[in-house]
Amino acid sequence: MHAGITQDSTIDLPKVASDLHARDIRHLWHPYTDTDAYASSRFRCVERAEGSYLYELGGRPILDGIASWWATALGHGHPAIVEAIREQAGVLQHSILGRMTHPKAIELAERLAGLTPDGLNHVYFASDGASATEAALKMAIQFWANQGQPERHKFVALDEGYHGDTLGAVGVGFVPSFHWPFEHSVRKAHFAEKPHLAQAATEEEDRTHAITAFDSMEKIVREHHAELAGVIIEPLCQGAAGVRVYHPEYLRLLRGLCDEYGLILIADEVAVGFGRTGKMFACDHAQITPDIMCFGKALTGGYLPMSATIATDRVYDAFRSDPEMDRTLYDGHTFCGNPITAAAALAAIDEYERQDIVNACGPTALQLNEVIASIAQHESVAYHKTLGMIGMVSFTAESGGTDFARQVGERAWDLGLFIRPLGEVLYLWPPLNVAKEELAEMGVLFERAVCETTAED
Repeated sequence: MHAGITQDSTIDLPKVASDLHARDIRHLWHPYTDTDAYASSRFRCVERAEGSYLYELGGRPILDGIASWWATALGHGHPAIVEAIREQAGVLQHSILGRMTHPKAIELAERLAGLTPDGLNHVYFASDGASATEAALKMAIQFWANQGQPERHKFVALDEGYHGDTLGAVGVGFVPSFHWPFEHSVRKAHFAEKPHLAQAATEEEDRTHAITAFDSMEKIVREHHAELAGVIIEPLCQGAAGVRVYHPEYLRLLRGLCDEYGLILIADEVAVGFGRTGKMFACDHAQITPDIMCFGKALTGGYLPMSATIATDRVYDAFRSDPEMDRTLYDGHTFCGNPITAAAALAAIDEYERQDIVNACGPTALQLNEVIASIAQHESVAYHKTLGMIGMVSFTAESGGTDFARQVGERAWDLGLFIRPLGEVLYLWPPLNVAKEELAEMGVLFERAVCETTAED
């Protein structure tokens, strides 16, 4: 058990909490948080974590139902990852990758090339999901510029897609409710109809809908292909849009369309990579290889900020030396490929492989499906879906939709479960190695929160 700052029984906990709250409001700017609403809401402060649990000030345990923003895939405090960080911190803390290298970066790049779909061989390290997306977009644009076709610099993306909050990423993942102030400062992509079917459905219904929705993508590409650098998508699950799950047939069709026009297909697996969907990567469900893949979050087990962009030979070779022009990719991050973060990632990959995480999650995914199906029996739920270790429920407009989801999330915290709403959706995205008993308790608390919120209304 890790010690926390309030484990000493002589500490005046209310005073400590009040002091931290005041300092927090005075100096800390929180992401995706309404400032005034936060200042007047209940103070939530996590001081430590272990396994599937977060611990509030004072030691109250909270089940982490969203793996701390989809990142801590192996839970908190995993000893192998923690030890790898400690060991590397005593050997080499930082070394840049500009015209030089270090062993951990080499080893990690090699491991990732062996883990990802066949053909992805060249790894570029970045700092977070958005920076991995930015690198991918630059690679795709410069791929064409290096071949004398600079007019091919635009992208097609999915409606309600999300790829990060830097300006380039916002352009291919414009969410009006998030990004309206920046609308005139970004270059928007063409947006195709999302392939998600917003109702409970059989697999065949999902497949049919995905094929129908693909008409929109095909029309855009056929009309604008001469100016397109590529297509960027979140494969199988549009996370920030509200965990919108769709059929892998869409990916197969899209790979074929990109091949027909030579477009660069970018798969943003930042949220869904490393076993989350029931395969090591979401693209594996469709047995396709994108030209570029982005990943992060679970790359280090969620312990340190690191992301990567991996490309095929076709993409990489377009950046080789040319006596007529400079083909260098002018993109870089101070801490890209940092030795300590690389050590954490290698330890996480070791654990994914040692635990055979994809197969090990099979029974847990079935249990998650049962948990979500039970919650979905309530009248307030419009539909539900699961994909591997992802489960979501969408609440009806009649129940209150977005407001109801927010209230359920608040009540769940009070009961000891951390879940966050995405509009009218609430979801479970637990650590991949969550214990059977812990997942069952998550379901009980989730369902109880729905019941108690319904009763209050």
